[in-house]
Amino acid sequence: MDDNETTTKFIVNGREYSLKIDNRYTLLDILRDHLRLTGAKKGCDLGECGACTVLLDGKVVNSCQILAARIKDKDIRTVEGLSQSETLHPLQLAFIENDGGQCGYCTPGFIMAAYPLFESEEELSTEEIKLSLAGNLCRCNAYGSIIDSVAYALEIKTNE
Repeated sequence: MDDNETTTKFIVNGREYSLKIDNRYTLLDILRDHLRLTGAKKGCDLGECGACTVLLDGKVVNSCQILAARIKDKDIRTVEGLSQSETLHPLQLAFIENDGGQCGYCTPGFIMAAYPLFESEEELSTEEIKLSLAGNLCRCNAYGSIIDSVAYALEIKTNE
């Protein structure tokens, strides 16, 4: 085994993995190239755009900035794992119903960044939603429909 490779155990979307991976790889590389989960996108590769956003032990992270060595025994959730059934998660449905993106490249990252808001019991203002999503960029400038989509999902949750 190469000095840069280790066998690492971790969980992605509820499924346990044990892979021999190069420690120089990022979580984004592992998700896309090894597990073929393509929801997290490669954008800037600098942690600036949020296209690669996932949850790592419940915290929002840019997967392009997390080295393989840091995922040992971690629980990772991607946009592919949001729904626990055949039905899409309410955030995903809200983005569809509100045209929450134009080209869609940034959409998975925004949905994952919004997930903790959805899980929160707090009522959030539009400004608080904007602040929570500030680490994500949309090249198409569809911020209005993105914010509306998140607000709609939160409203649906509150009315249930």
